Amino acid sequence: MLRFPRTAAAFAVLLSVAACSGSDKAAGPDAASLPDVQFPELSLQTLQDVTKELSSDAYEGRAPGTAGEEKTLAYLIKQFEEAGLKPGNNGKWTQDVPLVEITAKNATPLSFTGGKAPVTLNYGNDYVAFSYRVQPKTEVKDSDVVFVGYGINAPEKGWNDYAGLDVKGKTVIILVNDPDWQTPEAKGEFGGRAMTYYGRWTYKYEEAARQGAAAALIVHDTEPAAYGWNVVESSNTGTQYLAETKNGGADQTVANGWIQLAKAKELLASAGQDFDKLRAAAGKKGFKAVPLTGVKASFGFDNQIAKKMSHNVVGVLPGAKRPDEYVLYTAHWDHLGRCTPVNGDDICNGAVDNATGTAALVTLAQAYQKAGAPDRSVVFLAVTAEESGLLGSEYYAANPIFPLAQTVGGVNMDALNPNGPAKDIVVVGRGKSDLDTYLEKIAQAAKVTIVDEPTPEKGFYYRSDHFSFAKRGVPFFNFGAGEDLVDGGKEAGKKAAEDYEKNRYHAPGDEYAAIKNWDGMIADLKLFYAAGRMLASTDAWPNWVKDDEFRAARDKSRPAK
Repeated sequence: MLRFPRTAAAFAVLLSVAACSGSDKAAGPDAASLPDVQFPELSLQTLQDVTKELSSDAYEGRAPGTAGEEKTLAYLIKQFEEAGLKPGNNGKWTQDVPLVEITAKNATPLSFTGGKAPVTLNYGNDYVAFSYRVQPKTEVKDSDVVFVGYGINAPEKGWNDYAGLDVKGKTVIILVNDPDWQTPEAKGEFGGRAMTYYGRWTYKYEEAARQGAAAALIVHDTEPAAYGWNVVESSNTGTQYLAETKNGGADQTVANGWIQLAKAKELLASAGQDFDKLRAAAGKKGFKAVPLTGVKASFGFDNQIAKKMSHNVVGVLPGAKRPDEYVLYTAHWDHLGRCTPVNGDDICNGAVDNATGTAALVTLAQAYQKAGAPDRSVVFLAVTAEESGLLGSEYYAANPIFPLAQTVGGVNMDALNPNGPAKDIVVVGRGKSDLDTYLEKIAQAAKVTIVDEPTPEKGFYYRSDHFSFAKRGVPFFNFGAGEDLVDGGKEAGKKAAEDYEKNRYHAPGDEYAAIKNWDGMIADLKLFYAAGRMLASTDAWPNWVKDDEFRAARDKSRPAK
C-alpha cells in the first residue's frame, strides 16, 4: 500500500480521484452526456475465494521474486483465463519487471567544509542517503553546494528555482513540500495546504537529476513532510528496490538523501546565510537559488546489489467498437512476505492489503464478461512491487503494452473496505480532472456523499499505483469508502479504521479470518465497476484541469484536434 504508514483517518482514504486545485476545469463532458450508471450484481463468492487463496500461508506473504510470487502468478493467470480474459501482452499473460535490490553499506559521515566552521552529519541520526545508480560504490567528493529553495521547475506556473543556474556536479539543498504549504486552505498556486506532485520528495530527486546535480538532499521538517525523522530513517536505510533500467540509472543523481532541519540551519549559518530568511524567500515567485560560496560536500557508501525478475499480470477484454482505446483496472498483487513475528507468526498475509484489490480484478472481469464487452477495451492489470515503491506500475507506465496515448483512464484498487457499507466516499481533493463529473454522477446514483480528504497536505495522491500513470498524463479514478458507516456512523468507522491500523496494517494480523464484513467491499466494487464502465462506454477523453502538473503530459500525448 502506501510507502509510509497511514493514520487512522487516512486509512479510510483508500484511493484518490484528485488533489485540490484552484484552476479552472478542463473542457470535459457534462453529466448529461455521460452513459447511464450501471451497478451490476457481483460475485461475493469470487471475491472471498480469491482473497482467501492469495492471503493463505501457502503464498508466504506474496513477496516479489519468491516462491510466493510463482504461486500468485499461476493462480491469477488461471483466474483471468476462467473469467474470459485474453492474454494482454502479445499472447502472454505476464510482463517481466526486472528489479534491483540495492543496500547502502559502510556509509561515511556527510561533511560540509569551507564555511566558517565544518559541519558533520552522522549517517542515520543526521542524514540518510541512497543511490539510484546501480554501481558498487557511491561517492560525492568536494561538491559545490547550492540552496535551491523548493527545487521546482513548473513552466505552466512560471516557476523555476533552477533558472539561470548550472548545478552539474553540485549538491543541491532542497525544501520539502510546496512553496505555499503553510496556506490554511487547499487552494493557491501550488494547492496551498493540499500537496502537489512538486512537493513530493520523488519529484525533487527527479528534477535534480534532470538538472544534472550530483546529489540532492531534502531538508526534513516534520510538519511539511507529514512524517517524522523516524519514518525517513527507517524507509531510506536498509535494502531499497529499483526498477532495472538499460542505463543502470546513469541519468540519475549520484546520490539522494535527507538531512535533519537543525543540521541544515547549521550548514547555512556556516555559509553566512540565515535559513529562516531563505526559506521565506523561497516561498515567493522569482526566488533565485543561493550558492553556498566556498562550501564543499563529501560523503559516500558502498552498494550491495542483487537482481531479481518479477512480473505484472495482464489480461484484456477487447472492446466491441474501439478495441484500440483502453481503460485500465489496476491493483497490486504483492505484499511484504515474511516480516517481524507477532506471537510466532512471521507471514504478512496482506488479506485486505491487497489480496482484496487483486480479487476485485477477477470479480470485475467476470462481471464485464457477463455484461458483454463495452465499446473500448478493458485491461485488468495486477502489478508487482507496489510495497517497494510502485515499481510494477512504474515499469508498466514506462514500458506500456497498450500505448498511454490510447489509454483513456483507469481505476486503481488498493485495499477494499472491510468495515461495512458507508454513507460517503472519500476523495483526495477535487477539481483536478474531468473525472470529477463521472464521479459526481456515480455518487448521485449510488446515493452516497462525496467527502473531501481530511489531510490533503500528506500528498496521498502521489503514493499509490495510479500515480505512475497520472504523472504521464493518464487520469485515474481513485476513491473509497469513508468512515460514516451505515451501521454505527462515524464513531464506528473511526474505531474500525484505528483497529486495523493498530493490529493488522502491514502486520501478520492482516489475515482472511480477520475480515468480518464483506458488504462494504461489494459496495466499493459496484462503484469501481460503474466508473470503469462509463469510461469504456463513451468516446470522451478526460483531461486534467488547466495548469495542473499533469496537463502538459496529456496534451503532448493527445494534442487537441
